[in-house]
Amino acid sequence: MTKNIMIVGVGGQGTLLTSRIIGKAALAEGYDVKISEVHGMAQRGGSVVTFVRFGEKVNEPVVEEGQADVIIAFERLEALRYAHFLKKDGVIVVNDCRIDPMTVVIGAKTYPENIIEILKKEHSVYAIDGQSVALELGNSKVLNSVVLGYAATFIGFNEQVWLDTVSSTVPAKTVDINKKAFMCGYEANH
Repeated sequence: MTKNIMIVGVGGQGTLLTSRIIGKAALAEGYDVKISEVHGMAQRGGSVVTFVRFGEKVNEPVVEEGQADVIIAFERLEALRYAHFLKKDGVIVVNDCRIDPMTVVIGAKTYPENIIEILKKEHSVYAIDGQSVALELGNSKVLNSVVLGYAATFIGFNEQVWLDTVSSTVPAKTVDINKKAFMCGYEANH
């Protein structure tokens, strides 16, 4: 059976790094892994989407609409934008934060209200304020590790596999803070 993970966010939130961590963890567990990265205007705060698929044998990297087991969203609007990729019994883990897209910044559109409540009407949604946790740890850049730690329960693998993978994937000087961030998220969902 193949597990389909979709990671969505805004450029600079660690979407790509998170997909690499999940992929490496799956490889460590002996799975065949495929990763696909879709870069939008990432460098300008645009939408970034990555797919990680793992299982006994995975033929293609892209997750089709309605097939994601887990969607990890680093921003509320990105969760709403890609919720149609979730399968019926899948879960959305969303970082409860707002980053206005350029269309909102220039006044062409308005940012939707009550996004998490809207999502909960049709999906299993788990929200975490990863930004606050990251700031408490003293480094806003570990937001992705906090949210991944929270989502790890829904993906699988044991705690040590995750910690080893985080250690071998993030920049060497940030290993300790990323492991702390991961564990804060992980423990919040256990």
